[in-house]
Amino acid sequence: MSRESEERTEPDELPDYAERVLAVAERIPPGRVMTYGDVAEWLAEELDPQAPPVPGGGGRGVGGPRQVGRVMALYGSAVPWWRVVRADGALLPGHERRALAQYRAEGTPLREAARARPAPDAERADGPGAARRGAGRGRGAARSGGALPRLDMRRARWDGNPPPSGDQA
Repeated sequence: MSRESEERTEPDELPDYAERVLAVAERIPPGRVMTYGDVAEWLAEELDPQAPPVPGGGGRGVGGPRQVGRVMALYGSAVPWWRVVRADGALLPGHERRALAQYRAEGTPLREAARARPAPDAERADGPGAARRGAGRGRGAARSGGALPRLDMRRARWDGNPPPSGDQA
């Protein structure tokens, strides 16, 4: 490694945008979620609340949903990463079981997966069509015939406002 590259990178120093993304993730209350786009929009409004949104989901000239996702992929393990999610409510691929355990522990609203109707030739797991259906694969089964639940985005999504103060003693 050259001396020049050593001077440019500090291993413990995060880029400013990454620090801001992680700070938003830490603010999301247990049992609630924000999408990657919500986080990008929050950060854009924080910089300039009067600026109009940039068409195409890029916020107001700062990072968009993909940039938020990249930050979470690189640095998100230090914060409640399971609270920053895809807009469709699907669980993060490769981390489904860990995320689902967190959602259940926090009481995050979920939509149980709908059971798929079997195809007419699917009466037996080893019958015709079994290979197409993935019979025998043990991945991802979670109480619903092999399909994982999704987040109930209508109920789980957090708008960034503080929770009502009526809950305090």
